Amino acid sequence: MVLPIMAFTRADQIDNHFLIAGVLFAIAAFTDFLDGYLARRYSDETVLGSFLDTTADKILVTGTLLALVSVDRISIWPASIIIFREFAVMALRGVVAQRGGLIKPSTWGKIKTVAQFWAIFLAFFRLSEQWGPWYLDQWAMLLAVIATVGSAWGYLSAFWHTVRAEPTEVKT
Repeated sequence: MVLPIMAFTRADQIDNHFLIAGVLFAIAAFTDFLDGYLARRYSDETVLGSFLDTTADKILVTGTLLALVSVDRISIWPASIIIFREFAVMALRGVVAQRGGLIKPSTWGKIKTVAQFWAIFLAFFRLSEQWGPWYLDQWAMLLAVIATVGSAWGYLSAFWHTVRAEPTEVKT
């Protein structure tokens, strides 16, 4: 779903291209929420499923942010912070997994995801008037960045606790 979102975001020759991209993004975000909800509701959560779900979130957010930056709907600085956090957390989780551990998604991570999804969604449907110096979607993106940094701190803390708890050899 990411490639069509990116394509429609950039397709300014198509009427309502932001509307189409925004609706596709909303569908992808909703199906992500629904998948997680159903897995928890029916106790059908797996380590692989959790990994794939968070990876899909990262791909959706990263691709969409890059497309929105390319059309000046999102500034490069919040996109960079969010993308850096996504890759850093993926790397930390990989290191822990290599050691046989698991860092589960946190409440901060879920708040971060919701904040990012809302900010991105609002960027597609930017209101015509600013709220002070910024548009509503830019304020929402600021909140998403704050949640992103908070979530990153939580993952760093969990990473250090996990790594220090069981020093093992890393096989190469």
